[in-house]
Amino acid sequence: MHLTGLDLFLWAASFLGHLVLLFVLWKRHRAKRFPFFTTLIATNILRTIALYVVMHYGTRDSYFYTYWSLAVLDTILQLCIAYEMASHVFRPMGVWAADVRKSFFWLLGLSVVLAGGLSWLASPPTQSAVKAVVIKANFFAAAWMSELFVGMMILSSRVKRPWNTHAAAISKGFGVYMMLGVIIESGQAYFGVGQSTQAYTALSHFRIAVYLGCVVYWIVALWRDAPLSQQLTETMRAQLFTLQRKVEYDLQSLRSRREL
Repeated sequence: MHLTGLDLFLWAASFLGHLVLLFVLWKRHRAKRFPFFTTLIATNILRTIALYVVMHYGTRDSYFYTYWSLAVLDTILQLCIAYEMASHVFRPMGVWAADVRKSFFWLLGLSVVLAGGLSWLASPPTQSAVKAVVIKANFFAAAWMSELFVGMMILSSRVKRPWNTHAAAISKGFGVYMMLGVIIESGQAYFGVGQSTQAYTALSHFRIAVYLGCVVYWIVALWRDAPLSQQLTETMRAQLFTLQRKVEYDLQSLRSRREL
């Protein structure tokens, strides 16, 4: 496989960016708070190394299957991150509010249906069925994740949850990347990988550049301290948890009385 100078630069920049971000997560003690996000960053570092080795010592087919197997893992981790971010934003005391939990799972289901419909409608011009499936899978993942993260932002605004924490910074980065990713994947689905791959390759380079911008944003945001107003001591957490449980108990009692 032939790599251009731009390919090598983006590859090296991605590897270095993930290393710096992983260092920030460890140094600033964010890894324990965001285990799935940290796992994704560590996986991306290992994936870069693995693909580099396979590219030089493996076959074209082995590179293809290695790349897309790791892409599936990447999508699974992104879904775990979406749940992880929702947990930090919507249940800071460790307990979901009943209405928020219901809304979040509705959001999860609707985003899957909508992304599935959009990817089914996509008809990329390709020379093989496998490539068409790959492009559609990419489009589905981008659409699903963008809908999920944007929906989380809207939901957090509706229930008036704070949106300037470290969890919010991670979500914002993914939200921006996924929204632009849908546009990029739409272009790739339109141009496909037929006789010429120039447009497909250019869009792939642009997507990597956008992601690198998100990595830089995460490095800066996660290095900084979270706003003091959002910090809760363990005592405050316990008090708020007790208050929430009491309110839920009182509401349940009122509902029971009405039924009588």
